[in-house]
Amino acid sequence: MATKNKTVFTEESVFDFINASVDNEQKKQDSLRLIELMQKWSGFEPKMYGATIVGFGAYHYKYASGHDGDAPLIGFSPRKAEFSLYVYAPEPEDKALLEKLGKYKMGKACIYFKKLADLNLEVLEQLCKTTINFLQKNYTAVL
Repeated sequence: MATKNKTVFTEESVFDFINASVDNEQKKQDSLRLIELMQKWSGFEPKMYGATIVGFGAYHYKYASGHDGDAPLIGFSPRKAEFSLYVYAPEPEDKALLEKLGKYKMGKACIYFKKLADLNLEVLEQLCKTTINFLQKNYTAVL
């Protein structure tokens, strides 16, 4: 039996979350800039996904196990130590983009970086757009 997802889209205000949760002024400015950029690149309004993720757009996934749910096409979280960036780079040419992204660490499901100035924003835009295209082509979009 599939379990109920703990992380779902909410009606919480993205800007209330940023203002209440981000106490570092540079991280707050970077968060607001990321919101502006990701909204422009995706064409979607920012929405809270769970308690700490700012997401743009949505898609529906379903695993072979029967587990399914909705997730943002792209998103980020301004965590205490670093930002978590939720983009997906499955194709070989996307992996080449990662080499040009800048200063970051790769996690299992996200990219970690300290400040937006460490990233090449043109490459980040390409990664975000290829993520959106891949997910919309391979999954059901939930708008």
